This record gives sequence, C-alpha cells and structure tokens, in this order.
Amino acid sequence: MTLTPSHLIEYLFCPRFTYFEYVLQIPQNEEKDYKVMRGRHLHDEKLEQNKDYLRRRLGVIGKHLDQYLTNDHIRGRIDEVLELADGTMAPLDYKFAEFKDRIYETYRTQLYCYAWLIADNFGREVTRGYLVYTRSRNKVVEVPIGPTDLAEIREAAEAIYRIIDQNFFPKATKYKARCVTCTYRNVCIR
Repeated sequence: MTLTPSHLIEYLFCPRFTYFEYVLQIPQNEEKDYKVMRGRHLHDEKLEQNKDYLRRRLGVIGKHLDQYLTNDHIRGRIDEVLELADGTMAPLDYKFAEFKDRIYETYRTQLYCYAWLIADNFGREVTRGYLVYTRSRNKVVEVPIGPTDLAEIREAAEAIYRIIDQNFFPKATKYKARCVTCTYRNVCIR
C-alpha cells in the first residue's frame, strides 16, 4: 500500500483517524460533502485554464503538468512540477480558496509530500513549493521546504504503516478541539 498526502494529513490531524479508517475500515463519507466536491470540480477547471501560464517571475524555466508520481511510500498527483533557474524543482498546487494571511498546515503537508515525490522521481533538490489561491485572483504564495519538513513527513508515513500493519491503536491528538469536527468522534474512546 502506498499512501497519499491525504493519509498523512489525516494522520497529522489525529493518529486515530488512520486507525479508524484503515484498520477498522470505517468510511468517513466525505463524498457527501458538497464543498469538497465543488472544490474538486473547480480545482480541475482552474488547472485546465492555467496550463499555458508560465511564471517567469518565479524563475520557472520549465514545467511538468498534472504529474502522477510515486515512490515506495507515497503517491500523488501534482498540479505542476516546476523546473527553476537555480537548478531546483518545486511543486505548485492550486487551491480553491482565498488567501487570508496564513497557510494551513494541511497545505504545507501536501507540498512536503509532493517535494518528497519530486526529489525521488526527478533526483533534484526541492527547497520550496507554491500555492495558487484561485479565489484571491490566483495569488501565488511561496512555502519554504527544508530537510526537517521532509523528515517529519517520512516519520509520519512510517507511523501510519505501523498503525496499519500492526493494528496499533495510537493515542488521540492532543488538540481536543479537533475532536468536535472529527467524523469518528462518536466511535473514539477519549
């Protein structure tokens, strides 16, 4: 089994999420969520509209569109893999969202996963990623990516495999406010 960025985002939200969904196989039923489905549809539309746009001001000298990449641990589809003038590469991801002066941890985690995939598949260094906020006139935000970020993602992937392979019941998140919106709140032992 290879993981997706969503697996890592869910695990980092709460390790028990992984246990309920992938060990006990209790579905979370997000497909019923209208906002999620609308966001996916509009995300796909924006990707089509922006495929010919090259961001010269970012130092982009080439790009690979809609890349499905895998390694031994994770897999994912990256909107754009940018080749930069400094010899590095960077993931670019479109978000159907407004930029409100902060970058969500879920967005960072997704970029870190993509950086791992790019480094493994292209053999190039990844030191940053980009988010395009489509509801803020395609505002581009740069996100630094360092070795510590990549190490944390790799550790999270290993922890997920431990939960799944060993039927390990992990501790719940220390952030109890997350329990209020969790789809598994009614089956979780606090």
